[in-house]
Amino acid sequence: MNASVIAIAGLIIYFLGYKFYARYLSEKIFKLDRNAPVPSSTMRDEVDYVPTNKYVLFGHHFASIAGAAPIVGPALAVIWGWLPAFLWVVLGSVFFGCVHDFSSLVVSMRNKAKSMGEISREIIGKKATIAYLIIMFFVLLLVLAVFLLVISGLLIEYPEVVFPVFSLMAIAVCTGLLIYRTSIGLGPASIAGIVLMVLAIWWGAGNPYPMPENTVLGSAKTTWIFLLAFYSLVASVLPVWLLLQPRDYLESFKLYAGLILLYGGIIITSPEIVAPALRLDVQGAPPVWPFLFITIACGALSGFHSIVSSGTSSKQIENEKDATCVGYCAMMGESILGLAAIIACTAGFRTTGDWLEHYSTWSSAAGLGSKLTAFVDGSASFISVFGIPLQVGKTFIALIIVAFAMTTLDSACRLGRYIVAEFGEEYSVPVLKNRYVGASIMACPAFILALGTYGGKPAGLILWPLFGTTNQLLASLVFATVTIYLFKKKKPTLFVAIPLVLVSITTLYAMLWNIKSYIQDENWILAIIGSTILIAGFVLIFLSCCAYLKTRKSAGLDLKGTAQG
Repeated sequence: MNASVIAIAGLIIYFLGYKFYARYLSEKIFKLDRNAPVPSSTMRDEVDYVPTNKYVLFGHHFASIAGAAPIVGPALAVIWGWLPAFLWVVLGSVFFGCVHDFSSLVVSMRNKAKSMGEISREIIGKKATIAYLIIMFFVLLLVLAVFLLVISGLLIEYPEVVFPVFSLMAIAVCTGLLIYRTSIGLGPASIAGIVLMVLAIWWGAGNPYPMPENTVLGSAKTTWIFLLAFYSLVASVLPVWLLLQPRDYLESFKLYAGLILLYGGIIITSPEIVAPALRLDVQGAPPVWPFLFITIACGALSGFHSIVSSGTSSKQIENEKDATCVGYCAMMGESILGLAAIIACTAGFRTTGDWLEHYSTWSSAAGLGSKLTAFVDGSASFISVFGIPLQVGKTFIALIIVAFAMTTLDSACRLGRYIVAEFGEEYSVPVLKNRYVGASIMACPAFILALGTYGGKPAGLILWPLFGTTNQLLASLVFATVTIYLFKKKKPTLFVAIPLVLVSITTLYAMLWNIKSYIQDENWILAIIGSTILIAGFVLIFLSCCAYLKTRKSAGLDLKGTAQG
């Protein structure tokens, strides 16, 4: 199979999905109204609630959800063959992931920008709220801890990206001030920011800044982890328009450029996919079902995105109509990145033998470095058709990974701050509502997990296997909440009810399979935490079913009463 064929086929499906399905959801189901009041205006505080131009917000939302995960997941999942990964990434995003992100954004926007955990109190019941918040807190904590490890490792391996990554913070602050505190306007401010960003990349490519191996804080890795944790804490308490939003907005242009170059290189070179279409005899690999759908999360469907949609983006939507672009289309953009990762990791090798050597066993392919290397090398070979030297191409692709991992890092800390504040609201603990306290409660444990070790391995990585199933469990719970919300509004629910059933069955089976393997391996930490999350999931599903049946019964009685009257 030629890689350009599946690239073009995927892009056509994305276009049709946005053109028709997204329009159907926005106009026929949710009936978005440009003139309806939105939280960014009614609750404006210039810190978290800020009306934002849809293109700026799209860039911020896109960058927040498109970290390293849509690369890492597909880069591993192709071990089962390119076809299952292609189908789940492309069709899964159109009918599952985009719907999940868009619907959670709209429901939150129409409920004072509350998180899905808070909304569940009104829709499912008070008992559901705490379980929801625990699952969301755990997901965010794992994202923070693991991304601290990932980014610190990439900054050490690619010192050329240090200057561009950190200079962008100053550029973003200046851009934010130009947009919101001067009359210059979005266009000129954007151009100035992009030019400065390109100059920073150019300078960094020839001037690497490696961290000294021995510092006051110890090793280079320890120092980077501390600096990154401190940065995430500071960035999460600053007004969203000052750093987070303009930085993510500018970062998105970097990814646009990377995707254009990447897909252009794929179409021009038209490489053959050397990986098999389907491969089920992988040594040491779990079964393709359900684990394909757990391994590829952010490229197709991710519960983490609902935390972003209902945590930051719903507080910045300028009018309801913008939700389609921000919620549905941004997820589609991340899926396009996931498809690029599939192609890079299946057509970026010279021969089938080279591919089989890299993906010989599950353990050989599952390492983080192995997955990122396959993507970086494959992508650099594609964009070299434009005259970009191979090493420069590798640096540019690595910069994209680091930059977007950074956006996820500080967004996760800010979102965690919101979750901590909701705990404070639930249990009447005012101190937890303080944004500095909330940010510290997120950043400090993440720092400990990233730096600490257990059995010779980083503590964060030990817990990471729980992320995939917990993340998809959260997605199924979001589908449940949206289903009941729409049912109460007497709206069609089939488009969320079908994903709810399929994702719930898949995720719960995967969690049971994992817990069984943890017990067999006597990995009691993962077994206990996984079982706790599984129980919380079952409780939420049970409560959701009860709420649905209660709502259905009430609706039936009302209809009967109306008919009798």
